[in-house]
Amino acid sequence: MTGDASNEAEYGFVVHLDTQGSGRLSDTEKPEMRRRLYDVSDRAFDQAGIRPPRLYQEDRGDGILSVLTPTVPPRRVVGEWLEYLHQNLRESNVGRTTPLRLRVGLHIGPVTSDAHGRSGRAVDLACRLGDSDVARAILAAAPTAPLVAVVSDRVYEEVVQPGGRWVEPERYRSFDVDLKEGRRSAWFMVPGLPQPPTPAQGATPAADPVAAPGGGPSPNPLPAPDGHLVQYNNNHGNGQFYAGGRFGDIHITHNPATGGDR
Repeated sequence: MTGDASNEAEYGFVVHLDTQGSGRLSDTEKPEMRRRLYDVSDRAFDQAGIRPPRLYQEDRGDGILSVLTPTVPPRRVVGEWLEYLHQNLRESNVGRTTPLRLRVGLHIGPVTSDAHGRSGRAVDLACRLGDSDVARAILAAAPTAPLVAVVSDRVYEEVVQPGGRWVEPERYRSFDVDLKEGRRSAWFMVPGLPQPPTPAQGATPAADPVAAPGGGPSPNPLPAPDGHLVQYNNNHGNGQFYAGGRFGDIHITHNPATGGDR
């Protein structure tokens, strides 16, 4: 991405790293956190053979925004780079009283360059996926894990699902996330675990989503008498939703009146 005067968007693989719990660090602790953040990330990119000019980076304080050119094979990012990052984090955390723990959001899409940096909806989505309440809650529910990866639906379908070197789609799990743009589906993976945990229910498999009565969606979860959340959704497949700081159960039944699933 050259950032010329035309400001035409070019497709790129967007990777956003964010540090879990950085707000609890003092001003004297943050420089060491940032040194370790760049060390584990830069080494992972180098180990995966991803280097400038195919790699562009922006500092985000307690995180790093990276944009990779289309010449970088996306499978190398979700496979080799993620695994190298995981192993580098494990090595960096040995003997540390405050382990470095990261959330990473990944998406592919048009990115615009200018004199100030990189922008676009693809950048926004990658950042918001990694910063989502679901990503934070999953990492909090896996206290020994140093990393959670969140990929968009597009990245999962086009890059993760076909598999490849160190790419294991069976380790991913889908959750709905509430973002500024609305509710989106995303796929979560915690390296070292068979599947990411569900904070409210341990490793319980995700239930099937529910279609709303009459076929219309109900965007807000409804409280059930037992205190659980009930969510209506007109999609089919495995999944689970997260809203209001809680994970809720969702169930499939059949509605004979409409002939549809409910």
